[in-house]
Order: sequence, then C-alpha cells, then structure tokens
Amino acid sequence: MRMMMKVKMDTEAGSRAIEDGSLPKLLEATMERLQPEAAYFGPEGGVRTAFIIFDLKDPSDLPSISEPLFRGAKAKVEMLPVMDRADLQKGLRQIAGGAQQTGDGSSGR
Repeated sequence: MRMMMKVKMDTEAGSRAIEDGSLPKLLEATMERLQPEAAYFGPEGGVRTAFIIFDLKDPSDLPSISEPLFRGAKAKVEMLPVMDRADLQKGLRQIAGGAQQTGDGSSGR
C-alpha cells in the first residue's frame, strides 16, 4: 500500500545528529530501506520534517521502519495511506459505478 510517512524531528536531537554526522546516515539508511517513489524535506511547524512516499509491503514492517527514527532523531512519525492520480481516478470510477447501480445517486446505504 502506498504510504506517506511524515517524520518530524526533535530540534535538539536533530541538531546533535547533524553535528555528530548520524542524521545523514539515518536518512540514507531510511531511504535505502524504503526505496521511496518520492521524498521531500523542509520545515513544518518549526521543525525539520521529511515527507516520504513509499510502498508498505506489510504492516508488520512499521516498527522496524519507525524505531530508528524514534531513537536517532526523537522523531514523531505518522503514516498515512495515500493515492496517486491514477488511484484517485480509479476510486472515483468505482463510486460512480455504484451510484449508477442504485439509480438515485446515493451509495445504496
């Protein structure tokens, strides 16, 4: 499943990790592990933040993905299922098909 992982790094822990060289290593290991289709970095809410789009193959992978970020940058990690444009179009077609089957534009519920 396509996921967006938002990683908000603690400012003090992130600064220490930059100074000691561990932050670039942590991010590189994360990128190598996830092989993301996209990754963006910038400030959000006044803290260093990464937005990483990747394919989550199994939910049991979540601890091993997020734990290094918790430990290495005191990060807050959020996982959100996301769609690309093609996924959205497919989903909307499915909704439209269901509305046509009920004949009244409702979802049939």
